[in-house]
Amino acid sequence: MVTRLKKSFIALLLTAFVGAFPAQADEIQDNLPDMGTTAGSTLSIGEEMQMGDYFVRQLRGGAPIINDPLLDQYINHLGGTLVAHANSVRTPFHFFLLRSSELNAFAFFGGNVVLHSALFNYTDNESELASVMAHELSHVTQRHLARAMEAQRRNAPLTWVGALGSILLTMANPQLGMAALSGTIAGAAQGNISFTQANEQEADRIGLQVLQRAGFDPQAMPTFLQKLADQNRYSTAPPEMLQTHPLPLSRLADTRNRANQMKHIAIDSSQDFYLAKARVLGMFGSSDNVLRSDVLDAWQKGNARRQLAAQYGQAILFYQAKKYDDAKRTLQPLLTRQPSNIWLVDLMTDIVLALKQTGQAISRLEALVRGNERDANPVLLLNLANAYVEGHRYSNAIRILNRYTFSHPDDTNGWDLLAQACAGQGLGDQELAARAEQLALTGQLDQAVRALSEASSRVKLGSLQQARYDARIDQIRQLQLRFAQYEKGSRR
Repeated sequence: MVTRLKKSFIALLLTAFVGAFPAQADEIQDNLPDMGTTAGSTLSIGEEMQMGDYFVRQLRGGAPIINDPLLDQYINHLGGTLVAHANSVRTPFHFFLLRSSELNAFAFFGGNVVLHSALFNYTDNESELASVMAHELSHVTQRHLARAMEAQRRNAPLTWVGALGSILLTMANPQLGMAALSGTIAGAAQGNISFTQANEQEADRIGLQVLQRAGFDPQAMPTFLQKLADQNRYSTAPPEMLQTHPLPLSRLADTRNRANQMKHIAIDSSQDFYLAKARVLGMFGSSDNVLRSDVLDAWQKGNARRQLAAQYGQAILFYQAKKYDDAKRTLQPLLTRQPSNIWLVDLMTDIVLALKQTGQAISRLEALVRGNERDANPVLLLNLANAYVEGHRYSNAIRILNRYTFSHPDDTNGWDLLAQACAGQGLGDQELAARAEQLALTGQLDQAVRALSEASSRVKLGSLQQARYDARIDQIRQLQLRFAQYEKGSRR
């Protein structure tokens, strides 16, 4: 069971420690400004990526990440479009979706951006969602966190070490961790708030440029910020995003003025945006962030994209209520018109599997990937592998998943399915090896080593398979050595 974080750990850190300098109002390029430091004396890009790798593993293991292949594919495609139009990109980017009713997003080391699922409830169109993502990726390209780390280590190194330890504690125990972090940064936060606001304005300015170059409407950014301001005005407590992303009136006015100087782009959201919104709110909603009937009614009166999303959303609601026959009846006309639509195929697969119609699911999926398995959509491959596992066709699943996990080694879904398939086939050592990869991806490196050691003991002494397991053990132990400094920080 994952532990739900009440606050965004890196976002809170960013709020407290981000130390930037005022951006030039007439600057039109989003390259790092010449401020006398680019954080290089503290962190190299390689070190940032190593820290990012460590924190991502902790995030997977301790936060309610939505491991939905369709949604992961959507937000990474949208994020990739924005990154392709950004300057000063020094690392690969990966976007994660966190199940949370709190409105927020944050970015941290190594090109990692986390979006709270509540964003889909508050964004009315794809440009608004993209504006949040453009803002967050601009924090990364401008290396705001790395610069803050440099300033903090220079001015109060012990405070930084304490904060790092508190972050790790927060992942394990949110209440204790947040209390420790609040106490650690209390003295530093007040002195750095003006720098934090400057950082936010710089991320807005550069994010606007990225948004426009990527073909989205720049007006979406001030529109979304106005929503935050309005919510703050009429709420007893400010949105979490305003606690981690300060929004003074000057910031809103500056963003609106800059957007007004850019060309307004009248653009409809993609079909994928509406389907993603229906899926997030229908399957992973919580509190007030659910797929409401008024939203479906409004979509039903809209254009073709919205109408399709309305019917898809209704099928999701039937599926979630375990009314599988109703779900199938609602979805089938859509699938007949768009037989290769991955959103429809994925949902129909879940429906027919719930109805114990495994053969039907396998036949449909095999027809879609036949002759093109190597280049097939990864979501299709996972669906097919899952259907094979449900149908006890374990060898078929293993064949697909061995190739899939080689191409997508950071996807816990692939390793989980591979472990299930190997267990069904009676391949105990391979099941343990797959579980070890899952454990490693969620930061449980000691357990991963133990699982691989057990796998190694089950195969023939001196065999090639044993050599592979032992080599992987060595790789994970090297990873433990690289991560040791962060583990020490958590115990200070």
